[in-house]
Amino acid sequence: MAQVYSVHPDSPQNRIIDRIRDDLRSGAVMLYPTDTVYAIGCDLSSKSAVQKVRQLKQLSNDKPLTFLCASLSDIAKYAHVSDAAYRLMRRVIPGPYTFILPATKLVPKLALNPKRKTTGIRVPDHAIAQALLESLGNPIISTSATTGLSEEDEYKPISPTSTAELFDAFEKLVDVIVDSGQPPTQKVSTVLDLCDEPFTALRQGLGWEDIAPLLD
Repeated sequence: MAQVYSVHPDSPQNRIIDRIRDDLRSGAVMLYPTDTVYAIGCDLSSKSAVQKVRQLKQLSNDKPLTFLCASLSDIAKYAHVSDAAYRLMRRVIPGPYTFILPATKLVPKLALNPKRKTTGIRVPDHAIAQALLESLGNPIISTSATTGLSEEDEYKPISPTSTAELFDAFEKLVDVIVDSGQPPTQKVSTVLDLCDEPFTALRQGLGWEDIAPLLD
């Protein structure tokens, strides 16, 4: 059964954030809130935890994983950012955007698209996610919580309408559940490929209306 931590959505308690950080450093996988959907995540540097996330989501190794960074300067450590991409990201982050970028050698192979050598990176506009990133000091894997465990102990897609339903689906699958006290949302991020110009939108999600004019 997962350890459940209740964290204030706007003013995360430092002592609780630090306990979650310690769990992540020990290889824990967590269910946690972001500025889009609830996500499954772990410390990007924990190979065993990243592999567990892949197994939980039933993702083959050729499917890249998105991760969260605390700031634009952190993105530059994990991705090669062109001047044009930098100017665009600077105008919209933090926010509900996933950027596909060429990865640096700091990105573990388990998080890469092995053919393109790219990765997806976000800077969330969410107090809890930012507090976790600051305390951990590493990026955090962020993949949408859309797979649960059925009564027959088989994985199946879910679309939870309440936190109770969401937590019930994942309490056997993750080590930590971060409860913000707020209901889950189905609103996903906007995904932009910034590897080459002209930049392209791979998915129109939250924030699309704000960023669309910047792509013209």
